[in-house]
Amino acid sequence: MEDKIKELQELNRQAELGGGPARIEKQHEKGKLTARERIDKLLDKGTFVELDKFVVHRCNYFGMEKNKILGDGVVTGYGKINGRTVFVFSQDFTVFGGSLSEMFAKKICKIMDLAMEVGAPVIGLNDSGGARIQEGVLSLAGYADIFLRNTLASGVIPQISAIMGPCAGGAVYSPALTDFIFMVKETSYMFITGPEVVKTVTNEVVTKEELGGAMTHNTKSGVAHFAAENDEECLLRIRELLSYIPSNNMEDPPVVPCKDDPNRIEKSLNDVVPTDPNKPYDMHDIIKLVVDDGNFFEIHEHYAKNLIVGFARLNGKTVGIVANQPAVLAGALDIDSSIKGARFVRFCDAFNIPLLTFVDVPGFMPGTAQEYGGIIKHGAKLLYAYCEATVPKVTVITRKAYGGAYDVLSSKHVRGDINFAYPTAEIAVMGPDGAVQILFAKEVAKADDPDAMKKRLVEEYRKTFANPYRAAELGFIDEVIVPEVTRPKLIQAFELLANKRQSNPPKKHGNIPL
Repeated sequence: MEDKIKELQELNRQAELGGGPARIEKQHEKGKLTARERIDKLLDKGTFVELDKFVVHRCNYFGMEKNKILGDGVVTGYGKINGRTVFVFSQDFTVFGGSLSEMFAKKICKIMDLAMEVGAPVIGLNDSGGARIQEGVLSLAGYADIFLRNTLASGVIPQISAIMGPCAGGAVYSPALTDFIFMVKETSYMFITGPEVVKTVTNEVVTKEELGGAMTHNTKSGVAHFAAENDEECLLRIRELLSYIPSNNMEDPPVVPCKDDPNRIEKSLNDVVPTDPNKPYDMHDIIKLVVDDGNFFEIHEHYAKNLIVGFARLNGKTVGIVANQPAVLAGALDIDSSIKGARFVRFCDAFNIPLLTFVDVPGFMPGTAQEYGGIIKHGAKLLYAYCEATVPKVTVITRKAYGGAYDVLSSKHVRGDINFAYPTAEIAVMGPDGAVQILFAKEVAKADDPDAMKKRLVEEYRKTFANPYRAAELGFIDEVIVPEVTRPKLIQAFELLANKRQSNPPKKHGNIPL
């Protein structure tokens, strides 16, 4: 028996060495952790259980039959994060450049199937050169097997991708199908075709970082949701994200003990929204003064900054926050922000996370670029997401809520449950200036002093329509509140809605305007 144990120990040692000390050293020289080091930092200490440690490839072409490494380039298994079970795969760039083979894919598919059976999140740590060319169509089939599981798991269990090295070609589609993508600055990139192919086909000269680096996908494409400074920060932020979300779609988000007084009055809130309706302010100031301990976990921080999305807690319970940002584009909705908001709202709805919406929106962004780019269909995505959502929805209109954008952002008319407004709220078809130009254009033109007349009409319109009281008279606003009581009012509202039950008509699925 002793010999058998020694044999097992030696096989374990070989598997844990991956591509060997020299390649591990190269990985470290690039500022990257190894596949196993990443798992150790991601999971609670001592909880990782590895599966398929001794799997090897079955390829007999190009001399591959003489080059087999235990584990075949990916470490798979399960463990715990903050005491909750998660499944994880970590691609090992030291083994065949982390390239995906038939057996590599089977290992990933096995843990994804197990995750679906037990209802636990899947975290993929990606660091791969792509499909293993020596295996031909088998590697392509492996990718497709993973894509199918990503799709079937969508909305059932949370799926998180970390891009911690190269991710190119077909490899990028699995992360794209998951819920959240983390990238690491300077060491990770993702693209369909690399700089060499781009240069050949289009004559564009571009670096890997410019084409598909962390900040490119965080600021320009919106493909990635987070940009970390290094591997360690990336893994810690994944742990933080998981603290806000449930393990599967049949559970509620975790509740944490709250020391922040639920009845806290925040008088400084009374001074955040300027009395001048055209003066910008930072919506983060309101969010952080309202949520537990000022902690707001922002998502897509660098993309479409005119809309803020992220997670926070109210009295220990997770809420998903969507908020216009008046400090950027006056908070107007454009194509990018509509898509950003729609995807976040749909994630929250899929995983039983109540929605809190702060509204200060002058409308949808005008212009030929927006119209030609399809603002109609993209704006409709956000509308669709809010209409479809059945989780508790609470809305606070802080200032402007004009036109169709008022309807879209969790208004009563799209099944908003509790709708508050500050006294500074302006709820109307459009702003006073635009309304006067349309309603009184002839009168103003004929007046002896057009500027004075226009100013008087604008003030009259503002007093009559640009306030929360006409909407409150009609029951579209449940309560006009003093800003300082926002926190207790929100906590009361979400407590009221804790057992909300609402369902949509039976159907296979809707046809969201894609």
